[in-house]
Amino acid sequence: MDTRGDFLLPADDERFLHEFGLRWETVKDGAQWLLLHDFSLPQGYNTDTASVAILIVAGYPITPLDMAYFYPALQRADGRPIKATESLQEICGKKWQRWSRHRTAVNPWIPGQDSIESHLLLVQDWLAREFRQ
Repeated sequence: MDTRGDFLLPADDERFLHEFGLRWETVKDGAQWLLLHDFSLPQGYNTDTASVAILIVAGYPITPLDMAYFYPALQRADGRPIKATESLQEICGKKWQRWSRHRTAVNPWIPGQDSIESHLLLVQDWLAREFRQ
């Protein structure tokens, strides 16, 4: 389902992404990005789906993944602001909304255990948690 492959991901990540069922691509645009398209969002946002970008940092999968970037920018349907989403990142000519969310000492990145799959589970939790605040 990938549409562009500027770089390869670890085989386990590619296998997961194919099973996850979304259209995805790897792009180099100032950095290495994984873009997932038509990512389902919980109810309460201005759209049902969006694209999500994950920065694939040098040293991954030993080096942790961090944050998520959304296009189009997400807003709550009720108009309440979403904290720590004011920064924008240009990727492939589009302005992506950065969600500044990070792992904690309670939930650290564990090399050999964490991956794109576990990071996307966190992203889904961040999206849902926005409405539990």
